[in-house]
Amino acid sequence: MTTNASPADLAERHDCPKCAAPAGSPCRTGSGKVAASYHTARFGLVPSLKAELTVKTPADRGPGKAWTAVEAPVAAPDVAPGAPIRVGYARCSTAAQELQSQLDMLARAECTKVFSEKISTRVKVRPEFDAALTLARDIKAASPHQSVILTVAEMKRLARGAAELMTLGATLQAEGIQLEILSGPLQGIHDPHGAGAIVFAVLAVAAEVEREGIREKTMEGLETAASNGRHGGRPPVMDADMLAVAKARQAKGESATAIAKALKVSRATMYRALAESE
Repeated sequence: MTTNASPADLAERHDCPKCAAPAGSPCRTGSGKVAASYHTARFGLVPSLKAELTVKTPADRGPGKAWTAVEAPVAAPDVAPGAPIRVGYARCSTAAQELQSQLDMLARAECTKVFSEKISTRVKVRPEFDAALTLARDIKAASPHQSVILTVAEMKRLARGAAELMTLGATLQAEGIQLEILSGPLQGIHDPHGAGAIVFAVLAVAAEVEREGIREKTMEGLETAASNGRHGGRPPVMDADMLAVAKARQAKGESATAIAKALKVSRATMYRALAESE
């Protein structure tokens, strides 16, 4: 393989597993046009291009024009897999929280590409997490012998609970993608096969125990607060003094509209407070 070959030349030394374009020809779209970029599954077969996110189709291939096959070059020799490719994912639950510490950890881990988002794990659709998994799958599909690792700063960035974590573990296992956790008790790289399968089961149990612990602590805190006369929720709009004034003015025959206006509350609020006091 010559060192001065262009990325397009290198990619076209292989048939495309995605669109079935033969070696020597550019990739094609479903509508029969020359694709603007080579498919990941194709350029991922080239060690020097595996870490790329896209490889553009050069102008002389006529991107956007009708696709026609080109005479194939000499077949490319088999290549050995390169260094592990890490796909990083960072997440925090709210806009007020910071992501930089996670991003720094993923950068030190030498992730090829990092996806990040500020979104709660309670949200069912996490676009950046899905994108990270898709990229990892595409790289692995393009080069089955290549080591691909999904990397996160800590376990809790992955899933909402045990069920989802188990599903993720099954997905990684089926795709042959490794999982790397950079901090916490399960820090390290876990292969989805063999002993690594046990780790995914441990992850699921740990997630469920952690969630149950948070729930129990919350309930204990609420019970303790209630026993001390403190109750959760927003304070009432009408306090005891306002309620007494409302009852006194109502007893004098004053209209509900006038009373509510004087107390600067809505009629509905006033009626609700009066009803609750009886």
